[in-house]
Amino acid sequence: MKTRFFLLAMLAGLPGVLLIAWLVLPQMLQGQAVPAPLWVLQLASGVQSTALLALAGWVGMRRADKVGLRAPLLTAMAQRQSPWPSLRRLCWPGLIGGVLGGVWLVLLARFAPAELLQVQQAIQVPLIAKLLYGGITEELLIRWGLMTLATWAIWRALGARRSAPSAAHLYAAIAVSALIFGLGHLPALIATLGAVTLSTALFVVFGNTVFGLVAGWLFWRCGLEAAMLAHAIAHLVAHIAMV
Repeated sequence: MKTRFFLLAMLAGLPGVLLIAWLVLPQMLQGQAVPAPLWVLQLASGVQSTALLALAGWVGMRRADKVGLRAPLLTAMAQRQSPWPSLRRLCWPGLIGGVLGGVWLVLLARFAPAELLQVQQAIQVPLIAKLLYGGITEELLIRWGLMTLATWAIWRALGARRSAPSAAHLYAAIAVSALIFGLGHLPALIATLGAVTLSTALFVVFGNTVFGLVAGWLFWRCGLEAAMLAHAIAHLVAHIAMV
């Protein structure tokens, strides 16, 4: 069952990896001096992201059950059971979280620094890439992999005598993973602009960290797919509103 789960997670996350490498990376590097042909950089980016996705899938598969985190929809599919009962339970939390996240993205866009608007004009990320990479791949990387590992590490470091992580351990892991999620948006920004001001960097980190807290809570309380659904719907709501 675990092998099937791992393969399903990889199949879910790989389309987002490919879309970013082949559709978004060329826009980021446009007009810049690059050390190798574009196709080589795209291949390297895809391989690196695939390796990270595999690592996150393996970490989550090994540790999630031990710390009370779960992916009910993927688990049901891996066990060849009907996914619909799990989908019904996580649908509403994911939908509500996604609408709130979309409103948050729209508010951020209204107050975005000029540097960030410049990036948004230079890089037109297709909606499908936002939905698949943001909604699925990032959630596998950040929540399933990183947050699971952070929960396990905090529990073992601070509460090893407990049979399971406490709520405080989970809240700490949510905060850590959300902050790293926020910081993880800086490299692409810097690669596009060359340098960013401190105020822009803080704006980007803060905006994404806030949503990371919501997604982390959904993962904990409702399952990984609720966070995936919320992330995808947030992008969809923001796209519709800003169009």
